[in-house]
Amino acid sequence: MNVATFCWRAILAAGLAVVGLAATVFLVRCPVMPSASATSSSAIPAPMVDEPATGRPKAETAVLAGGCFWGVQGVFQHVKGVAVAESGYAGGDAATADYETVSTGSTGHAESVRIIYDPAQVTFGKLLQIFFAVVQDPTELNRQGPDVGTQYRSVIFAQDATQRNIADAYIAQLNQAGAFPAPIVTNVSPATQFFPAEAYHQDFLNLHPDNPYIASYDMPKLDALKSTFPDLYRD
Repeated sequence: MNVATFCWRAILAAGLAVVGLAATVFLVRCPVMPSASATSSSAIPAPMVDEPATGRPKAETAVLAGGCFWGVQGVFQHVKGVAVAESGYAGGDAATADYETVSTGSTGHAESVRIIYDPAQVTFGKLLQIFFAVVQDPTELNRQGPDVGTQYRSVIFAQDATQRNIADAYIAQLNQAGAFPAPIVTNVSPATQFFPAEAYHQDFLNLHPDNPYIASYDMPKLDALKSTFPDLYRD
């Protein structure tokens, strides 16, 4: 196993498995590096190709992976029009859809978030704009900041042909515009079965905003969401 891959999160998982959701979480962490997306969010244009906003409420699903699912879930829980954001695993089999096995980096799974949203309030393209602008650095291959391994890769699991076309067109648009200092490595993959993560991973950002990792690495993403997309931010 790659030591950098497991690092602080393996220690945290072991501690939570023993003591449950403790009021105070102590953990050993890898050094946190700033995300390129956090410095360039204001320059990320809206997608030119998007789904039409519907005239009445409707539930649609998106599945996105971009590093530790704590932060991805936490950001989308604060987006207007998102009814549910759930941490989990996608890309691998049911037999390996558990945190310790996924953390080996050998399962094909990526830490992912399933988003149930109303396209009358927020479109799939707008979710992708948030994903690229504030959630993750799409130029990092098989890692996000301190988290290293294929389970932290950047993936859009397209649920249908419409999502596939929107995602492909948007990545091409961003690359052509030079929105990032390096090419985007985010993969657009067909939808696979989504497996919810263990209970102690759910709502982690909201339950533990003072956790050292959350405070250092994920809360700035919420600040970026609020400042860059004020019309879509909700407390």
